[in-house]
Formats: sequence, C-alpha cells, structure tokens
Amino acid sequence: MPRWLSLLLFLVPVLSLLAVAHVYLYRRLVRDVTPRAGLRRFAQVVFALGFGGTVGFRVLDWMLPAEASRVLGIGLLSWTGVVMYVLFFTLALDLPRRFVAWRARRRHPPEPEAPTSPERRALLSQGLALGAGLAGISVSGYGAWRAFHPPDVRDIPVPLPRLPRTLDGFTLVQLTDIHVGDLLERRFVDELVARTNALSPDLIAITGDLVDGSVERLGAFVAGLGALRARHGVYFVTGNHDYYSGADAWVAFLERMGINVLRNRSVSIGDAGGSFDLAGVDDWSAVRMGEPGYDLDAALRGVRPDRASVLLAHQPSNFDEVALRGVGLQLSGHTHGGQMFPGNLVGDVIWGDRNAGLSRTGGSLLYVSRGCGFVGPPMRVAAPPEIARLVLTAT
Repeated sequence: MPRWLSLLLFLVPVLSLLAVAHVYLYRRLVRDVTPRAGLRRFAQVVFALGFGGTVGFRVLDWMLPAEASRVLGIGLLSWTGVVMYVLFFTLALDLPRRFVAWRARRRHPPEPEAPTSPERRALLSQGLALGAGLAGISVSGYGAWRAFHPPDVRDIPVPLPRLPRTLDGFTLVQLTDIHVGDLLERRFVDELVARTNALSPDLIAITGDLVDGSVERLGAFVAGLGALRARHGVYFVTGNHDYYSGADAWVAFLERMGINVLRNRSVSIGDAGGSFDLAGVDDWSAVRMGEPGYDLDAALRGVRPDRASVLLAHQPSNFDEVALRGVGLQLSGHTHGGQMFPGNLVGDVIWGDRNAGLSRTGGSLLYVSRGCGFVGPPMRVAAPPEIARLVLTAT
C-alpha cells in the first residue's frame, strides 16, 4: 500500500472524530449552558481555530521560525489533549444522566401538561460543563507536566542466558522514543544525558525514534547526545520517525558524534575475559518507505548460538521469530506504553504483554520501554516516561 494512502486511511477517521468532538463539546459546554450570543460566537471562534490549527500545524511549522513554532505547537497540540480529556469526562457525566432520564421516561411517562423546567435543565448543563471542564483540564495539566519533566530511572534485573559470570551485573541503559523536535529541544536532551551519565552505565542503547525533523533544524539539539558516556560505548538503531526525518542523514550525523549505529549488523561487547554479542536492526516499517529496512538474517549473521546475545530493534514486531533464533534479549520501544490513557489500555489490547515492560517468549526475553519523550499531544497520563537501566545477570 502506498504511504500516502495508508496515511490518508489513518488521518480521515482521526480528523473526523476530532471534528465531531469539537462540535459535541461546543453544544454541551457552551450552547446548552449560556444564551449569550457574544459568548457563543467567541466559543465558536476558539473551537474553530483549535481544530483548524491542530489540523494545519505542520504547514504552519514549516512557515514559522523555530521558537514561534515551538510555542504554537505546544499550544495547539495541548489543545488536542485537553479536548480529548474534556470529551471523556463530558461523556462520562452526560451519558449516564441521559440513560437514567430515558429509563425514567419509559417507566413513568410525563403528564402532557407537566412542562420541563428550563432552570433545572440549565443548572444541570452548567454543572456538567464545570465538572467536565475542571476534570479534563486537571488531567491534561498533570499529563503536560509529566511529559516535559525528565524521565525517571527504572531498574530492571534481567537474567540473560549464557552471560559470562565475569559480566554479571553489567548495566545497559536504554533510551528510546526521545522524539527531539520543536517541542523537546536541547534543554531536555541535556537533562536526559546528565541523568543517564549519572548511572555510570556499561553500555547505552538508543532504540530509535530519536527525532522528528531534519538534521538542519534539530542538529544543534541532538548534538547534546555526544556527551553520553559508557564504558563499552553508545549504540543506536533507527525507528520509523527517524525515517520520516531522513534516516541516512541522521545516521551520518550520529556517527560523526562517535555514536555507533547498528544497521543490520552485530558487534562483540567485552573482552577476552567475558563478552556477549550485540546486534541491531533497522526499523521494521522502513521497507514500506522504500528503504532496505529490517534484515534479521544480516543482523544475526555474526551472532553465535553458544554466546549471550542482545538485539536492539525499535519495534517489538517480529519478536516471535527473534525468539526462534535463540536471541537472549531484545530491547525495543515504539509503543510509548500507550502514552496517554486510554492509550495504555488500547496498547495492551494490541500488543498484549509486549506493550511495555519485560516479557518472555520461549527462552528469550523482550523489554519494551515506554520511552523518554512523546509524540502528538505533549502529555503523559498513566504511562510515565522512563530511562530503563537493565542489570544483566548470569543464569
């Protein structure tokens, strides 16, 4: 399927739902609450600009200077998140009330001469608007704070098959889905680097979706990753958003900074006293963008079955095949753990136990990080960002 067609099939229903949400919220939270024509017209303009700006943000992004684009992007994408959560709370309050009223009418039909009270109806509408609005804004505010706040460190002990005893306690720090762009810039990167280096890791793995934009626009922000330090080096594999942003240019940029890029190949980590194989693959979806993409055979060509092995792959897709190949551990991201409720529940339905955290298939382990950054609305709700510190133990 052509990329433009798959993008269209995704955008049309999403934008349609967003448009319906804007209309519904205007009707329930403004039109049904106030008869004042001026206030209604003002709300119509706000909802129209919010929807139009969210849809056309990328066009505006190309036209504006970086700082103006950042401010506008935070505002418009935050608006989308606020609309989503206010919609959830409005529906949660409105639908049960309507259902109860419907059941009451069926059981006890009102007398024809008994008029409904407009004052009571207005009071209920105002209470619903106030409650849903405050709840939605509160959750959105917390989500925005969590998204821009530096990720917390999460410690995960991982028993890695065939790991030499001399490497017991080897610490591997995973950074993924940072999504450096117009919203997350150099300050966020520098804080992420400082927190990572403070862990004194043996190895750092960046498992894709590093950027949302070109080297020309974001190179100065990403350059902060050049300060990452680990005893056995820093390694990177591509994610789908890196391909949207020009993967080849970014690979060359990272390599100039001293970051090792694993594109369907493997290296040995350690020394004569103890070592394991580290492999990396290009993103699973790259082939749909006309790129050579994911090649597990090439990545594992130098991996020996009698040695411990770790595979870096942006998406948890194809892990069943990876497990059949006997790889001890795969590190992935991509899912964000759902990023925003109820996305975490949807992610659990789609990915199962591969949505986030450590899972096992056969004799192989998979760790999926919720990631460090965000995509879309700058919010994290019920899926906090993380820096994953995996402590490898000999079994």
